[in-house]
Amino acid sequence: MKTVGIIAEYNPFHNGHAYHIRKAKELTHADYCVVVMSGDFVQRGAPAIMDKYLRAESALLNGADLVLELPVCYSISSAEHFARSSVALLEKLGVVDSLCFGSECGDIRVLTEFAQALTDESPVFKKTLDREIRIGHTYPQARNTALEASAPHLTSHINVLTTPNNILGIEYCKALLFWESAITPYSIKRAGSSYHDNSLDTGFCSAMAIRESIRQAGASEELAKQIPASSLALIKDAYLKTYPVFTDDLSLLMQYRLLTEESVGFTDYPDIDRELSDRIVKFLSQYRDFRSFCDLLKSKNRTYVRISRSLLHILLGIHRETLQQYGQEGWIFYARMLGFRESATPLLSAIKKNAGIPLLSKLADAQKQLAPTGFSMLEKDIYASHIYQSIVRNKFPDENSLPEINEYKNPIIKI
Repeated sequence: MKTVGIIAEYNPFHNGHAYHIRKAKELTHADYCVVVMSGDFVQRGAPAIMDKYLRAESALLNGADLVLELPVCYSISSAEHFARSSVALLEKLGVVDSLCFGSECGDIRVLTEFAQALTDESPVFKKTLDREIRIGHTYPQARNTALEASAPHLTSHINVLTTPNNILGIEYCKALLFWESAITPYSIKRAGSSYHDNSLDTGFCSAMAIRESIRQAGASEELAKQIPASSLALIKDAYLKTYPVFTDDLSLLMQYRLLTEESVGFTDYPDIDRELSDRIVKFLSQYRDFRSFCDLLKSKNRTYVRISRSLLHILLGIHRETLQQYGQEGWIFYARMLGFRESATPLLSAIKKNAGIPLLSKLADAQKQLAPTGFSMLEKDIYASHIYQSIVRNKFPDENSLPEINEYKNPIIKI
């Protein structure tokens, strides 16, 4: 039995994702595909446009065999921690043979060489990096110069580091090196639009383009060209019942959280130093909504996305010390199932036999299966989902359309 792993957000699921699953199975000759998917909050520091169950069901209808939730403390983390934790989850299942991801480059050899150079950090690399940062260059600029100095054979490929899927692919390769994993990486060249392209006119458009189309025109017929028919039926049925959710839907909750901690500051949260904490306090009186506040806080060395992730850590109560504890104790402590195909029963049996962590199918049983640290991590996932569901309930208040806000009662999806 061969199993390929995919790490994804599916925000939302579209034709490019269906193509990726199909090609990943073909390329690796896999019998099964396991997807590690972000839950209700995603890596760019925002709520997912639709909930994790809807996105997981779309994936299962289009070739995925098992969808697992990436813990929220990592789904809203940096690319490095997002990749490292996702790979750790796949590794601890004990059955995954390969990892397949999309990239603009499509050349796994080049991506792996960059990962090795960035992992090794030779003395020349470190010296050049430190010098470039001291003279005022941004980290990406300094890193590129350091790579050109320490790994000249990669200079002709340095533009690889300018596109988001390449960068994340390199992080996946670095994570495999970090865990000394036997999982084999594969990359499929990204087809269609670029990550940031807002056009719906291409063969495979970006998830960003679909989100923007939904924002402006709702579940329009234009989406039929970009979303598999099975997924389109799902999202048309759920439109204005459980989605769409956008960043500014968090605005009042976010303002409340900031006001309650204004007097003590925010340096206990990941990626927030004293300077950023002081800026949050300074500009809090000008707060209007989540997105405009991120724009107020932006600076030369802090992007919008980095700030939005930091604010989400505050909103969801995820502290730096807690993340450090997770890292010290093993990073990942469970594999929480969101859904599976019933034809994948042999895969589930193999995971239960070989995994180094519990495969969670019922939250009610989780406390018995997990040590305190693992259960603490799971509680944050549950809290984050309840926050998300409360936003949905208040945005779409038709009682006949919305489930009870209780993560313990949401059933696993079976296809």
